[in-house]
Amino acid sequence: MPIYALGDREPDIHPDAYVHPDAVVIGAVTLAAGASVWPQAVLRGDYGTISIGENTNIQDGTVIHCTPIDPTVIGSGCVVGHSAHIEGSTIGDDCLIASGSIVLNGSKIGAGAIVGAGAVIPFKFEVPARRMALGVPAKIREGYEVPIGHVEMNVKMYAANSAFYRESLRRLD
Repeated sequence: MPIYALGDREPDIHPDAYVHPDAVVIGAVTLAAGASVWPQAVLRGDYGTISIGENTNIQDGTVIHCTPIDPTVIGSGCVVGHSAHIEGSTIGDDCLIASGSIVLNGSKIGAGAIVGAGAVIPFKFEVPARRMALGVPAKIREGYEVPIGHVEMNVKMYAANSAFYRESLRRLD
């Protein structure tokens, strides 16, 4: 797996985290226990820092970056869907950042919230805890509160996938 230091910026990857061999981790990136990073995901901590919490999964094709002003912090028990883009944002615990969504600099996603598939969270936008943001640009879905535990099954599934891949993945070419 391509894991790179950049000058004095080195990744800090917990031994219980899983990084797929085709994912890329560069620079000041911290992966907590049980975190998983899947094929073609890129986490680039060159200008600032990226921190991924326990048991959070970063799915295929996702790009996570940061700025010198805005670090990227993703809490524990989160699901970051395929081909998402997160840049200099803070995401609380137990969130779903759905496939193809974009979360831009200075944004804050409250604990237990959902960013819908394809949504664009603009600069410095805040999604309150357990609320849902949808659309381009995203708006908060009125009158809806995300149920507690909405991503728990997916978090457990990716923890099992990490163990299975760690034991069983083998390259054939």
